[in-house]
Amino acid sequence: MKVARIAVVRGDGIANEVMPEAEETLKAAAEAASFPVDFEYFDWGSDRYLEQGRGMPEDGCDTLRAGFEAVFQGAIGDPRVPGSIVQEEVILGVRFGLDLYANIRPCRLYHEDLTPLKNKGAGEVDHVVVRENTEGLFVNVGGFFKQGTKDEVALQEEVHTYKGVERVIRASFDFARRHKRQKVTMADKASGLRYAGGIWRRVFDEVRADFEDIESEAKHIDAVAMEVIQHPGEFDVIVTNNMFGDILSDVTSGLVGGLGLAPSANVNLEGVSMFEPVHGTAPDIYGRGIANPMAAILTGALLLDHLGCGEGGAAIRRAVEEAIAHGERTADLGGKLTTKECGDAVRNRLK
Repeated sequence: MKVARIAVVRGDGIANEVMPEAEETLKAAAEAASFPVDFEYFDWGSDRYLEQGRGMPEDGCDTLRAGFEAVFQGAIGDPRVPGSIVQEEVILGVRFGLDLYANIRPCRLYHEDLTPLKNKGAGEVDHVVVRENTEGLFVNVGGFFKQGTKDEVALQEEVHTYKGVERVIRASFDFARRHKRQKVTMADKASGLRYAGGIWRRVFDEVRADFEDIESEAKHIDAVAMEVIQHPGEFDVIVTNNMFGDILSDVTSGLVGGLGLAPSANVNLEGVSMFEPVHGTAPDIYGRGIANPMAAILTGALLLDHLGCGEGGAAIRRAVEEAIAHGERTADLGGKLTTKECGDAVRNRLK
């Protein structure tokens, strides 16, 4: 069997504590599933920026495309570097350089005491937000006029293309079909945003005609944001634009325990994809050994799923759920384990 080559970018801050636990867990699950993987490490991040003036080399994405099946990346950011220049160079550099057009954020409740919702048990909140990842407001088209005066004007324009909208909607239906999910909901604001909402609504109607085996619906984003809290079981896969997805995926993470349990995949179905937990670098707790590795571990499960090792991904999720159910958690989830002890607890349940 071909060895799956994975580029590992550990990142900054607590990423250097949680990523080793995730890497070890991914390797253990892959080995148990007879799915060979090989890691190569890259020093991209703030330390490299401070030493060399760049967070990653200019040809970094060429290296990834040429030699790897996937990228496993930790959080980026360091208070020693002002602003977001390193995040833009590394995170956005990889996202746009590899054209990672679909951000996939699963939201699953692993234990009843992790949700603010009443009377919800493990598995009763279980949906996925698929966010368009390369267009919308994040293309940063705009500018300032009369900056620094009381007449200042700031313009930030959205960009939506047929290609961009079509491929992420199609990716959401493909994801639903591959993972045996029953429904895709498209969230837009067609009632108020005539042009942006209009193209999303038209393309959604076009694409869903190719997936008649999957239930589908189009709803306004404000209704989805309310209903996903009131009736989370009504949602399965939610696809939306870049800004709406950025907000909605954090809302849904709050339903199941927060960013410490939030894995993420940045996908190009025709190329190399990147997988990263979405929590930050948490410099205030770095070095204390208390950071929660679950999001990074669950991100490893997404990576295995994507590479075709569904058995390994499912084993990791089962192990995480069992560990949480038995109270084997870090302090942010009400437990007492260190980062390393939490990783060990998950791996012990893999066995």
